[in-house]
Amino acid sequence: MYMSRKADRFLKEWKQDPDRKPLIIKGPRQVGKTETIRHFAAENYENVIEINFVEEPKYENITSDGYKTDDIIRNISLLDPSKRFIAGKTLIFFDELQKFPDIATSLKFFKQDGRFDVICSGSMLGINYQNIESNSVGYKSDYVMYSMDFEEFLWAKGYDGDLIERLYKHMTEITPLGETEFSVYRSMFLDYCVLGGMPAVVVDYITKGTFEGSLETQRQLIADYKEDIRKYAEGIDQTRILNVFNRIAPQLARENKKFQISKVASGARFKDYRGCIEWLVDAGMVNICHCLNFPELPLGGNYNDNKYKLYFADTGLLVAMLDEEAQDDLRANKNLGVYKGALYENIVGEALVKSGYSLYYYKREDSPLEEDFFVRTANSLVPVEVKSANARSKSLRTLIESGHYPDIRFGIKLTSGNIGYSDNIYTFPYFCAFLLKRYLKENNPK
Repeated sequence: MYMSRKADRFLKEWKQDPDRKPLIIKGPRQVGKTETIRHFAAENYENVIEINFVEEPKYENITSDGYKTDDIIRNISLLDPSKRFIAGKTLIFFDELQKFPDIATSLKFFKQDGRFDVICSGSMLGINYQNIESNSVGYKSDYVMYSMDFEEFLWAKGYDGDLIERLYKHMTEITPLGETEFSVYRSMFLDYCVLGGMPAVVVDYITKGTFEGSLETQRQLIADYKEDIRKYAEGIDQTRILNVFNRIAPQLARENKKFQISKVASGARFKDYRGCIEWLVDAGMVNICHCLNFPELPLGGNYNDNKYKLYFADTGLLVAMLDEEAQDDLRANKNLGVYKGALYENIVGEALVKSGYSLYYYKREDSPLEEDFFVRTANSLVPVEVKSANARSKSLRTLIESGHYPDIRFGIKLTSGNIGYSDNIYTFPYFCAFLLKRYLKENNPK
């Protein structure tokens, strides 16, 4: 069962570009990279050469005579004479790039040669991607693939683009959804909260129509992630990376969600864990949300390196890390319990990252003023507040109404309620988060 992905459109556009460069599709494991590339290749190429460096380590010798295209093709043909290389009609697909990052040096020569299209795919690259970047700079294109967002989840459920356009129209016209529409979206979104967007989990859910087996699949993914940390985290203390990974869920459950290294292990100090957070972020396992020095533009560089929140890149993995009692209540009753705030904040942060945003928050030290996320338009800084209950938004109102924050003209509140607008605050249901970037770009709210 192939589930349509947003990467499908990107790959078609890449193929149509006459000056296309070799492509590297990166992202965490099990988000559907290989399946998506295979689907694209089958539809667009007469001939496909696929090499998986994990399953076929013998191919790590194909650069032994150099990195030029003819040298690599000759060595591949020596290892497997059945592989055919048809100029202008062949895609070469190097999978599991993290096992043999040295192949990236050849991309320059494939681009200069021009006879074959090349796509590389890798997960758990971590800080090793810096070496790949330097070896192929100027001769490759990058695409980051994530687990399925809520829109892709709706596609998998059989809902087409018309349904999503109707939802978007409600947002642009600030008209509440009808009772039936709202109920259907809310039910599907709660399922998505429990499942996350890992394709293996979603396929089981779509096929069986229940949550049966979803927790086991999620926990296996967690186990695989931990094994990959042990396998691919080079030059950094793997135990410390695992300590950080294991403490994200408990720290998110606290009222103060700022990630504290001191809570990771007894006697833990920030300097001892330098590089661990970066590795997890670069590997695509977690999203980092930086604390702004002050809520003003520009955002880049306007944050404290030592103050941040950590969210799981896929909320389903956060769910899999919860305790047994929370698991049972969540699946049986859709009751998010004490983790409600953490889950909604995580899933909104996830949606923003998948839309192309970096994550920022603000916490003023000498007052209760705090805001969950900030995004921007061409002219405005936009605070985004995630409310686990339909309560008043004191901090959001302060940021909008106070003269101390001239870059902020309006705000967005995401809640369990319906669409609305009042006092320069646009209110949307959580399930609209994947449409926020498009809404801000096309509607110029004020």
